[in-house]
Amino acid sequence: MNLKSHFFLDNRQRSGILLLVLILVASWGVYFLITPDTSYKSEALTNEELQVFEARIDSLRRIKLAASQPKIFPFNPNFITDYKGYTLGMSLAEIDKLLRFREKDQWINSAEDFQNVTGVSDSLLQTISPYFKFPEWVTNPKSKASKFSFASAEEKPKSDLNKADFASLTQIEGLDEAIAKRVLSYRKRLGGFLEDNQLYDIYGISKSQVYAIKDRFTVQSKPEIKLIDVNSANASDLSTVPFITFEIARDIIDYRVLHEGINNLDELLKIDGISAYKLERIKLYLSSNQN
Repeated sequence: MNLKSHFFLDNRQRSGILLLVLILVASWGVYFLITPDTSYKSEALTNEELQVFEARIDSLRRIKLAASQPKIFPFNPNFITDYKGYTLGMSLAEIDKLLRFREKDQWINSAEDFQNVTGVSDSLLQTISPYFKFPEWVTNPKSKASKFSFASAEEKPKSDLNKADFASLTQIEGLDEAIAKRVLSYRKRLGGFLEDNQLYDIYGISKSQVYAIKDRFTVQSKPEIKLIDVNSANASDLSTVPFITFEIARDIIDYRVLHEGINNLDELLKIDGISAYKLERIKLYLSSNQN
């Protein structure tokens, strides 16, 4: 057997073997580079470390929640709106109880009253009650009593409005000479005031000026007047009543004829030009004798 012929290779065969060797070496290199190091061992967290991490996460959550909550400022619980109650954590039923209570013109004067009316839980009451702000006369009733007793002690008796003169009226703070003259002129036109509120009917007078006059004067001696029968008076007589013009007087007569009399003076509200405010003044001078 000729063994030498088995080891004799030409250039092409030697190049193929060399290429094969290079491929094997490259394959082994890639294997060792990609294969992870199995010598590394992952260490599991202990229970104590987990608790620390959970505590940190909870703390961050509380901080974020607190920042998202609206700030509470001192407020009067008697004036809580739907939105305000919602932001405080009240239920719709609790808010509705409070609103129904206030519609009766009743007032909450303590945290205990607030819970009795709304039925909020003790925990919610403990959270929001420190922000309750009541008026001073509620929180300090003694000072209120002393204040009113002092004011009552110094309160002066009022004089008769129908006897007030120009000098006494001009002494009232905030009342100028023009208004004082109008008061006297209107009183003369009426023949005397029948009630204090007729001051509001004076042209150009303000509410503050009326308050100032009523603080010093009131109607004590009423003039004697004869009530005008709305069912028998003519238009000229009716037009002498304040707020009744001649045109309104004619409309009253037309209404009286159409309805065969006026049984109640409130029926005059159906006449154009007569409002509830005017009717209160008109009633001072009219009567209805319809049977």
